Amino acid sequence: MNVRNPITGQSDRPLAPIPPDRLAAVAAGLRERAPAWQNADRGAVLARFGAALADDDALLSALVADTGRVGESLLERRLVAGLVERWVRQAPALLAPPAERPASLPGVFVAGDAVPYELAGMITPWNLPLLLGLIDAVPALAAGCTVLVKPSEVTPRFIEPLMRLVPEELPLRVVEGDGATGAALVGLVDAVVFTGSVATGRRVALAAASAFVPAFLELGGKDPAIVLAGADLGRAASAVLWGGTANAGQSCQSIERVYVAREVHDEFLDRLVAEAAQVGLTCEGGPIGPIIKPGQEDVIAAHLADAVAKGASVHTGGRIERHGGGHWCRPTVLSGVDHGMLVMTEETFGPVLPVMAVSGPDEAVALANDSVYGLSAAVFAAGEEQARAVAARLQAGAVSINDAALTALVHEGEKNSFRLSGLGGSRMGPASIGRFLRRRSFLVNRSDAADPWWHSTKE
Repeated sequence: MNVRNPITGQSDRPLAPIPPDRLAAVAAGLRERAPAWQNADRGAVLARFGAALADDDALLSALVADTGRVGESLLERRLVAGLVERWVRQAPALLAPPAERPASLPGVFVAGDAVPYELAGMITPWNLPLLLGLIDAVPALAAGCTVLVKPSEVTPRFIEPLMRLVPEELPLRVVEGDGATGAALVGLVDAVVFTGSVATGRRVALAAASAFVPAFLELGGKDPAIVLAGADLGRAASAVLWGGTANAGQSCQSIERVYVAREVHDEFLDRLVAEAAQVGLTCEGGPIGPIIKPGQEDVIAAHLADAVAKGASVHTGGRIERHGGGHWCRPTVLSGVDHGMLVMTEETFGPVLPVMAVSGPDEAVALANDSVYGLSAAVFAAGEEQARAVAARLQAGAVSINDAALTALVHEGEKNSFRLSGLGGSRMGPASIGRFLRRRSFLVNRSDAADPWWHSTKE
């Protein structure tokens, strides 16, 4: 297959999947490097890598070519450099062995350590190729794993400039490939992280189970935002607009449905519409980039057509546009929506914000939880206490309070995905590094006396 340029619409770059035998050789080579890496000064090597990432223009240009967006690519590069720096700083304390402690049995003491997997594999998506390509790879490397990454075939241009920045001592390989490459990777590694759709995640989980390796799955989302009476509506409108249209809505933590208290619904809608109407496309000098993945424009169009056919009103945007050969969608605000519409129940993955009036917190929570997904959410209220009370009732792994989509920027909070949004340990926070370690205990008996449960062989 050829790789499409999302700005021009042209398939102008051939994809060059690594052959299966070569992939196996790469995996074997990484395994050979595992003992040396576990004994290396990993922090120093990673620090050099992070510094090289921070301002590399070739990497930035490749990201822009991959995705067609500029602002988010600059932010992505900055976030990744910060990600590396944070793990360099935090990993030594998190990897320190636990203090020895007495067991419940007299004379017995418990000590321990942690053993990294030799080779961790990552299969990563197209929407934030650099960030999601390294968000799990960096803590795995800090833990002592060697790492093999297979990014999406939709956005492979960044691989070459990224690999030029990898220090020779760093056992990280990022390879070009398609779905078959990802399937082959699962059988070559000791643990796998997959980020992508639920359908593909199920296949990865089955393959990992067959290979008897752990799989950590980060899957889809249909994130709700709740705006309660008394909330700062200007703040809520601005936050929801960014949370739903950054990266043209092509992020798993994008706000995809908005529930607003009936008494403030009209004012909130007016504010949101007014702001959305001012946000233009990147081809016009605005911040909204093109639709990256081929075929996603058809999903967005189908959701919009379904909503309109069932009575929704379109206030801004509302259609797929062609500019320079690429597909674009302006920030789209809908009202008059309900859960009989695809746009309220299935992943749209576009800059579309359907707004629904609700009677109060109870109805808002019930509707927000009426989903097969449970990735993240947002709550806006007059006070933090009220917002926290509502947030505690939501079936979601992370809830932004008086803001939206903070998980894109704040990686310190540990969280698990609920429902079909994923499985496995937390990708965020200190727990993230623990996914790549196997805990080992040393049970030491310091008593000179015979254990009373031993077989008695003396008369």
